[in-house]
Amino acid sequence: MRLLRIHIRNQRPWAAKNSVFLEESISVLTRTPATLDALLRDLPQAWIDATEGPGTWSPYVVVGHLIHGEKVDWMPRLAIILHHGPSRHFDPFDREMQPPGKRALPALLDEFASLRRENLARLRAFDLQPAQLELTGTHPALGPVTVRQLIATWTAHDLGHILQVSRVMAKRYKQEVGPWAEYLSVMR
Repeated sequence: MRLLRIHIRNQRPWAAKNSVFLEESISVLTRTPATLDALLRDLPQAWIDATEGPGTWSPYVVVGHLIHGEKVDWMPRLAIILHHGPSRHFDPFDREMQPPGKRALPALLDEFASLRRENLARLRAFDLQPAQLELTGTHPALGPVTVRQLIATWTAHDLGHILQVSRVMAKRYKQEVGPWAEYLSVMR
């Protein structure tokens, strides 16, 4: 009996760590739609269409990309890992794909928020256990990846795009800030 207690006690930090990892990730993933909504909704079109130059993304394109990811990337890949493991490769993800038709940004922000709510509800419904975070799937370019890596990447991907949108918007005023650009790391 004593060995059993020691075994269970030693597993608790690992289980708690995994629970913390999921909750930390979900806390960021939950906030991304509201963050982008607060930053972009009802801005003049010049802010929405701004880019850093040819071949770069505007805030509008970033939101479209996030919608596409909600539909065909994160949760479908998680389902593939949970149902098929590494035997079924993930479908390739077209990072340039956008929702069909040119829609107003508020409609895209609303769609992103709705899709994200649904996906996070599905993620929670999976009730992932610590061992499941280490299950592997097969990325078409990267090879073996774990559930933990997929969720961490989803989270970091959101943060990267929030940073990107902010950077693009700040650089729109690069000339206007004049000599202060020297003090603004975002302008470099």
